[in-house]
Amino acid sequence: MKAPLAGIRVVDLTMVWAGPFGTRLLGDYGAEVIKVEGPGQWDLLRGLGGIPRTVDRWYNRAAYFNHNNRNKYSAAIDLRQEAGRDLLLQLLAKSDVLVENYRANVMDNLGLSFEEVRAVNPRIVYVSMPGHGKTGPEAHYVTYGTNVEQLAGLVSVSGYEGGEPLKTGFSYGDPTAGLAVPAAVALGLRQRNRTGEGVHIDLAQRENLTGFVGEYLVDYSMNRELRAPAGNTHPHFAPHGVYRSGGEDRWITIACENDEQFGGLCRAMQREELADDDRFATMAARKANERELDAIIGEWTATWGHYEAMHILQRHGVPAGAVLTIPEVMSDPQLRARGAWSEQVHPDAGAWEVETPPWKLPRTPGHARIPAPGFAEHNSYVFRDLLGLDEEAIARLYADGVTADEPNVQSHT
Repeated sequence: MKAPLAGIRVVDLTMVWAGPFGTRLLGDYGAEVIKVEGPGQWDLLRGLGGIPRTVDRWYNRAAYFNHNNRNKYSAAIDLRQEAGRDLLLQLLAKSDVLVENYRANVMDNLGLSFEEVRAVNPRIVYVSMPGHGKTGPEAHYVTYGTNVEQLAGLVSVSGYEGGEPLKTGFSYGDPTAGLAVPAAVALGLRQRNRTGEGVHIDLAQRENLTGFVGEYLVDYSMNRELRAPAGNTHPHFAPHGVYRSGGEDRWITIACENDEQFGGLCRAMQREELADDDRFATMAARKANERELDAIIGEWTATWGHYEAMHILQRHGVPAGAVLTIPEVMSDPQLRARGAWSEQVHPDAGAWEVETPPWKLPRTPGHARIPAPGFAEHNSYVFRDLLGLDEEAIARLYADGVTADEPNVQSHT
């Protein structure tokens, strides 16, 4: 049986994380994704990772790039040249989807606006992912995952009580925007199939992430309540936090949302009397005496390993989770039992394990079929097989610098 997106061709003009991660998901579920980079405007992720420039084909080895670009083909086209623009339009005429994450005005400046692409392919699903969207007074501002968290309000509600706002440990806005790409493409294809016409989808990274702080927005809109950062605690629930467990730098999270769960915690700790203690008998009382309660819980968790404590608490119906390190995540028995990892072999980067696609369809599951492409690895397939160019025409593209087999490494150094 064919994969869900088999037969869908995607031209991928995205770079860095949000866009490449989103188009990778399309490839995971069967779409033919063709990543287009310029010989001098290649994805800067190829250069991240600290790989010495003396290593052969270092630009194909970076872990960051390989993680976000599996299940794709690669073609090098300089879109700044008229010949390169025309070449891309030829490819788009034979494709179903275009995804780009440039600033709002870049595609227009390249002569590749939705209207210009639609002129060669009226059925194109054209997804734009500028950080601030295609319209508005800040549409042309530069945005990365490192600063969109602040603009979305997430950082203002993160951090510890009385402390400064804290950014997450990674660029949270990027993967959340990437996860929205398959939904946007699916909606676009659905509309195209119903109407026979293409569609331009404006997927602003900032607005996408703003939705993740929705309860804070609603609270302020309705009640003019502005919550301050409160660390791992909850405005109403207690206990709700991270507790030190046995072992070096090992932790467990516990979050009780009702009396029944708190009762389970008390039984697990063999401290049933706490459930009837006036300080902790109700949710309001537990919240008022949270610090005292946390100290009691912390004494118990410190006597158990984080995995052991999690299993004990879960058996008593208590929401609890061990705080896992990366090695622990990769060896976790639950994930292993569900086939969450598969081996990927890359001709330049070597072999490693990667996470399998997240949505497990019973008859047509996604697969990590092919590793991330080497730079311009599939020029021949795109130019000769898809576009039907002869050897003379292809040689002219190379001679004019419209394409290349290796990136101009001086452009990102």
